Amino acid sequence: MNISIITPGPSADISDMSSKLDFSKNLQVVTNKIHAANDIDEIMLEVSKNICTLFNADRLTIYSLSEDKTFITSRIKTGLDSCQDLKLPITEHSIAGYVSLNKVLVNLKDVYDKNELKQLSPHLSFLHEVDKRTGYRTKQMLVAPILNADDGALMGVVQVINSKDDRPFSALVVEGINEICQTLAIAFKQRQKPFQLLKSKYDYLVLDAIMSAAEFELATRSARKKERDLEDVLIDEFQIRVPIIGRALASFFKVAYEPYKADRVRPSDQLRSLKKDYVLNNGWLPIDETEAGLVILALDPEKIKSLRIVNSIFPKYKVIYSVCTKREFKNTVDLFYGGNHNTEIDNMGNINEMLSGLPEGLDDDADELDEASAASDNELVKLVNRIIVDAYKMGVSDIHVEPYPGKEKTRIRFRKDGSLMSYIEIPASYRNPLVTRIKIMCDLDISEKRRPQDGKIRFRKFGPLDIELRVATIPSAGGLEDVVMRLLSAGEPIPLDKMGFTEHNLQALKSIISKPYGLFFVCGPTGSGKTTTLHSILKHLNRAETKIWTAEDPVEITQKGLRQVQMNAKAGLTFPVVMKSFLRADPDIIMVGEMRDRETTSLGIEASLTGHLVFATLHTNSAPESVIRLLDMGMDPFNFADALLGILAQRLAKRLCSCKTAYVASEHEIKALLTEYCEELQHIERFKTDRDGAYQAIKADWIKQYGDEQGAITLYKPGGCDRCVNSGFAGRVALHELMIGSDLLKKNIQEHARVAEMLVTALGDGMRTLKQDGIEKVLQGITDIHQVRVVCIK
Repeated sequence: MNISIITPGPSADISDMSSKLDFSKNLQVVTNKIHAANDIDEIMLEVSKNICTLFNADRLTIYSLSEDKTFITSRIKTGLDSCQDLKLPITEHSIAGYVSLNKVLVNLKDVYDKNELKQLSPHLSFLHEVDKRTGYRTKQMLVAPILNADDGALMGVVQVINSKDDRPFSALVVEGINEICQTLAIAFKQRQKPFQLLKSKYDYLVLDAIMSAAEFELATRSARKKERDLEDVLIDEFQIRVPIIGRALASFFKVAYEPYKADRVRPSDQLRSLKKDYVLNNGWLPIDETEAGLVILALDPEKIKSLRIVNSIFPKYKVIYSVCTKREFKNTVDLFYGGNHNTEIDNMGNINEMLSGLPEGLDDDADELDEASAASDNELVKLVNRIIVDAYKMGVSDIHVEPYPGKEKTRIRFRKDGSLMSYIEIPASYRNPLVTRIKIMCDLDISEKRRPQDGKIRFRKFGPLDIELRVATIPSAGGLEDVVMRLLSAGEPIPLDKMGFTEHNLQALKSIISKPYGLFFVCGPTGSGKTTTLHSILKHLNRAETKIWTAEDPVEITQKGLRQVQMNAKAGLTFPVVMKSFLRADPDIIMVGEMRDRETTSLGIEASLTGHLVFATLHTNSAPESVIRLLDMGMDPFNFADALLGILAQRLAKRLCSCKTAYVASEHEIKALLTEYCEELQHIERFKTDRDGAYQAIKADWIKQYGDEQGAITLYKPGGCDRCVNSGFAGRVALHELMIGSDLLKKNIQEHARVAEMLVTALGDGMRTLKQDGIEKVLQGITDIHQVRVVCIK
């Protein structure tokens, strides 16, 4: 079924019209309006009202065929200046889809009559969910295909719903809709021809139906008003993908589109005579030398060609022009010359050039003095700095230095979005000086190689970035040392509303943290974003009248208004010591980086029972397991139960890149997701009493939240582009399991209940498990089920 795009005003009943001539006259008026329309959007949004009035119907929708011919699409108004697309797959699972597939007209007396539908196709059905949700009763339906007169190809569909006299649509209306479809076919064909004169290099976005003319005009006005580049507005505000804009530019300039490639080889010979500032100011760059000629990437190929600049600089080459977006051009320049406008970074050089510039390596038997001398060598110092800068620019969380014995090279790998990726390999003779250099940067003992050491690099002392790195050295086989450096995410906390919580969890969390006192935990493995979440909570609570103390190791995120204390074990500044100090410092809220021992936890419970709101992190797998872990530390179950407000378990799953591909989920796929979602719910009361009813209730809720007008749910699968290095994933999304300290749960804690019993209690109180939260984010199109399973293994 489909929601109509308009509700027309009153009209005369066709049966009451004096003659067929009157209907023909009105039909001619509507036909003229179709021909006069500026574009297809105007026909869908405005002229369709007149067609609906002509047919004396309640609702009418005009669909056009998508570019890839897999679905039909219409457009509806969602506001004064905004529109939204309605998409319908061309399958026999909907009436309009059936008409599209078979190119036949269908005139139904009652869409709820299954026998009438089965006469057309055994697969055909009418989805009632939208009617149930809106209270509207769909009955009569007339659907006709819009066909190309030349070859009979499908161009679109017209769907008319509910005759106002509550009778099947008459033969006169059927005759009229056939004529309307013929007129629409001509109009569609005319408006799909290329523009005779393109006013803007982005006009092909409208021509290719990526956006409407009204939306493009709105984008142009927005760019003018905000004094932003139009391309940035199209990408950031209208969510037009970069490759689509690139193809539009290629169509306009009649040259090839060259997307950004992170592994593009730098053409050193051609770039030798070109400075970075010149390239950026003039908007062209040589990117490749092929058998056909020298490939020039340009923002405006016509301008560069007419000026004949390239031919003057490279007279011996045949020049081939290509085009890209401004962002891709900037990224390519950064790739060739070194990224970031920071001059210090620009001057650091390319990593491969640095490797080739290292002096002759040391012998494997080199002593400490030689290693220290090599570690201070200017080229090696630059190399280590370059590694850190590249990691920062790529959004890496950890740098792994992995030396191997013998003549094998030392491998350096980056962890990004939870996965390790190879970066470079360094000659074997430099493995010890490399580790020594890193130790020098964080003031560790360079002579100690048998014990692990921990330290911190304040990179501003050594390089052009104001960042910190937490360093851990670990002795490995063969008398070697591995190094892992974590880039600390210094900066402002993320607002709580943008942390990826579902609406259910967000409201429950805000309710919990609004309490004046109590104990709240965030749990999960290392690197799951616990500290980030806690700082977002503190940002939500941070007011002028509130005193907030935090004890952290290390302090990664800073925010104004918090009094933050960095742990220092050497100076005797530990979590228990600081907690005792906090209780004498008149706090309202206390945040403890980690409750890893009995004393700290006891102090936290004591503080929460004496009128303070206490937040802390734990290294546990799930919310119910955290309770058992704390009781195993020796906590008094009655005091702990009284203090507990809630526990939030968290994981990070890979987020689908913007190049993701949409598809309509099959009934089998939805059933599989539903089975997985309900796996943990089998023991709660409502599933025991009415399992099928509970299943159907969850499915109905999914269709209501995530389904389209026909009740179909769209899922996404990973694509692949340069931005995500063809992996299909870019960035991460948090999965949450929020267990509230209800009266029943407190009773479980006091009785030392098992984890399974607490889980049943929490689920009965409305908790979503990590996997359930992940499945909801799959339905939202944020990630896919495989990534959820990876981080939610039981």
